[in-house]
Amino acid sequence: MNRRRLILASSSPRRQSLLREAGYEFLVQPADVDEDELTRQSNLPPKEVPAFLARAKAQKIATRFPDDVILAADTIVTVDNHVMSKPTDADDARRILSILSGTTNLVITGVVILHGSTTLSDTVVSAVEMKNLSPPEIDAYIATGLWQGKAGGYGIQDSDPFISKMTGCLTNIVGLPMTTTARLLREAGIQPSKN
Repeated sequence: MNRRRLILASSSPRRQSLLREAGYEFLVQPADVDEDELTRQSNLPPKEVPAFLARAKAQKIATRFPDDVILAADTIVTVDNHVMSKPTDADDARRILSILSGTTNLVITGVVILHGSTTLSDTVVSAVEMKNLSPPEIDAYIATGLWQGKAGGYGIQDSDPFISKMTGCLTNIVGLPMTTTARLLREAGIQPSKN
């Protein structure tokens, strides 16, 4: 039994599922920060944005759970050094997918763990090559609603996410790079309850 609880500062069902599958026990406490506003204020290059946002989420939750281990993550999709946020609605998802069509985009996740005065963090980058998408293909995907809450408006785990090739960590593209996360959690003294 871990002495300190693990708190996941995210409402993402994908992150929760990945952690559960890996055998971790945790509480969910979404941080609910304004990611777009923080990104604008930070003026950081895209590769630094996810760790910056994850740190902001972790710090917000740590004020409520100072004796526990806080895990936060943020994932962005970039193409040509432009950040593709989570779509705000179906039209925005259509716009984002049209931009990503036929490109290789980078999926960047920042993982941050806070426990006491210690901060552990890492950033993982994967590349996703997307096939050329026709407007009817995009519309059909939009109609499923699967784009909701996903950076770049798609999920590699979806039945047809239009991906022709990927390099790097698959769980990073899903939203939480588990090899990196498990290593950081071990450093923080958190082990899965089952293997």
